[in-house]
Amino acid sequence: MSTVTLSPASTTAPGNPSVFYRNRRTTTTATATRCRRRVRVKPLRAALVEEARPRSLPPIRGNNNINGAVSEANISIVPSSRIRTDDIQAESKALARAANASVYSPELLKIKYASRPFKVLRRTFEILVGLGSFGVKLWIDQLQGQLEQNRRSRAIELRETFTRLGPTFVKLGQGLSTRPDLCPPEFLEELSELQDALPTFPDAEAFACIEKELGIPLDSIYSSISTSPIAAASLGQVYKAQLKYSGQLVAVKVQRPGIEEAIGLDFYLIRGLGFLINKYVDIISSDVVALIDEFARRVYQELNYVQEGQNARRFKKLYADKEDVLVPDIFWDYTSGKVLTMEWVEGVKLNEQAIIEGQGLKVLDLVNTGIQCSLRQLLEYGYFHADPHPGNLLATPEGKLAFLDFGMMSETPEEARFAIIGHVVHMVNRDYEAMARDYYALDFLSPDVDVSPIVPALRNFFDDALNSTVSELNFKTIVDGLGAVLYQYPFNVPAYYALILRSLTVLEGLALYADPNFKVLAASYPYFAKRLLTDPNPYLRDALIELLFKDGKFRWNRLENLLEQGKMDRDFSAKDALQPVLKLLLDPEGEELRTLVIKEAIRVTEAITVGTLVDTYNSIPGPLRTFLPNGNGIGTSLTDAEMESMMELRQRVLRIWGLLRTSDSLDPTILQPIVQVLQEPEARNLGGRVFGGITQRFAARLLQQVLRSPTTVRAPPL
Repeated sequence: MSTVTLSPASTTAPGNPSVFYRNRRTTTTATATRCRRRVRVKPLRAALVEEARPRSLPPIRGNNNINGAVSEANISIVPSSRIRTDDIQAESKALARAANASVYSPELLKIKYASRPFKVLRRTFEILVGLGSFGVKLWIDQLQGQLEQNRRSRAIELRETFTRLGPTFVKLGQGLSTRPDLCPPEFLEELSELQDALPTFPDAEAFACIEKELGIPLDSIYSSISTSPIAAASLGQVYKAQLKYSGQLVAVKVQRPGIEEAIGLDFYLIRGLGFLINKYVDIISSDVVALIDEFARRVYQELNYVQEGQNARRFKKLYADKEDVLVPDIFWDYTSGKVLTMEWVEGVKLNEQAIIEGQGLKVLDLVNTGIQCSLRQLLEYGYFHADPHPGNLLATPEGKLAFLDFGMMSETPEEARFAIIGHVVHMVNRDYEAMARDYYALDFLSPDVDVSPIVPALRNFFDDALNSTVSELNFKTIVDGLGAVLYQYPFNVPAYYALILRSLTVLEGLALYADPNFKVLAASYPYFAKRLLTDPNPYLRDALIELLFKDGKFRWNRLENLLEQGKMDRDFSAKDALQPVLKLLLDPEGEELRTLVIKEAIRVTEAITVGTLVDTYNSIPGPLRTFLPNGNGIGTSLTDAEMESMMELRQRVLRIWGLLRTSDSLDPTILQPIVQVLQEPEARNLGGRVFGGITQRFAARLLQQVLRSPTTVRAPPL
């Protein structure tokens, strides 16, 4: 890719960028064709095409991460408060430049295009020719009873039709690919393959747009800029440039001319079609017009590049605290509603495994980083990247995972975040009634819908899918199975949930390139375990209790598994584990839990005491045992099954204590939560009840032993 030098090389110190924006292999067919018509030069080398006198310009401000590109003589230390103030002022100016950015309004579109009948008719004809022929084929398939048989081929035809109809329909198809309540699985798969591979628009128009939007001549901003785009999508295209006064390499994203007019007309027509579908198509239970409006609002937000810059800044603030995650900085001085300037990131797409491994990196490590970051996005802060396809996730030479393109973001409501974790717990427990009720909290169903018919459908799918452990399940299998259920019943899947499914499915798909046996749920389960063990939220606390107690019995194997999985999460703290349950023990509403805990504490105390006596007795040399009074009577009041169960419980409790002791985050304060609990008045009452129960249990055992004739010891062999 050649570059145009806009000022003499001597005016700018050579840049020393630590990161770049795109994989230089990324280009469209049209771009490649155009490049072949030019003189070939080495990538990234500046071809001195024209000279221009440099003009005065304020210093560059990004997120204050300029990587030593300015000569030392020009470097001065600026207080962080001053830098932050300048950055806020630059962002304010960018917002002012985007003040006239379009906002989706069905009413304004109706007024605008009602007075342009010929334009509306021409575009309507184009859409009808494309979609009408597809609809006729579906109708014929239905008449001939071949709807199921031809579903795959029709899905391919729909994907190709959307591509021909242009940017709006490419975006629409991508949106439909996340809606299992609207489309059968075959259509979901094909539409998810839609690519933003549209022809580039003329470079002269792009450069003119930059100057118009920023109000500065091109040669005053860049010392060089690529002569053609390095990437093109449905809404815009990206150039590589070098900022004049810092030498920083940046990506300059320029909006496609006339895109607002094109998508505005299309959404006006699609919305009219939505009214017809709502009125005459009974098999679609969702409000199609509302879905179109929601999707149109998201697309219009993508057209405002200042909003995208703010999305990137917020995303970086929340998630780039991890050393293995990279989010590029925004340069607000050179950003407007139609131009976005951001740090250039050099990297390789995650689906290019050979190149990544050639750099000494592992795809699975990067995918795991993506999964952990996505779980934090979806379930911790609720603000997440809604379009994590391979082109937006790059592996940097330093081994970091770079997130790009922040035009499409979404948020998970707080209640839904906890409901999703609870839903996973219910799936692990195979509690299908609770799973069905979760759909109320997830806003899938209105409160007046009866979930009882849905329970058998969930049971039929998951009983078959859960033959193996949950962690061994393929996430796409679950999505497809749930999609079939959602498609059959009156679900209305919220946009955030559909995007969550898409995000995790994409990440699992990337991992499968490297390891066909990779399971996204197995990689995600440590995060869920950590949240269950440490999060004080009442919903998650109740979910943990529900997981640990069943039919009045404590399931120690579940606790052991949770601790084993939780330890695999880098942020797990043994000190915080089980604190929510300990606090509930003292809560006025915790009487039911206290009763269960008292019962289990008595069992554990008895198991540890008897087990210790048995171990002590077995450690004594045989001849000396005869001198011990009743030494051969240990455990004689217990049956073989009781003794075996007691020893198994003791060993499991000791293993759990070992897990806590060997935690990387262990320190002497691990017992602090328990000590704090014991200092509470209610805890002393609880301790008294436990002590009383233990005393009664041992008294009963002693009485049984006295009334029985002595038998041989039942202690397990060494």
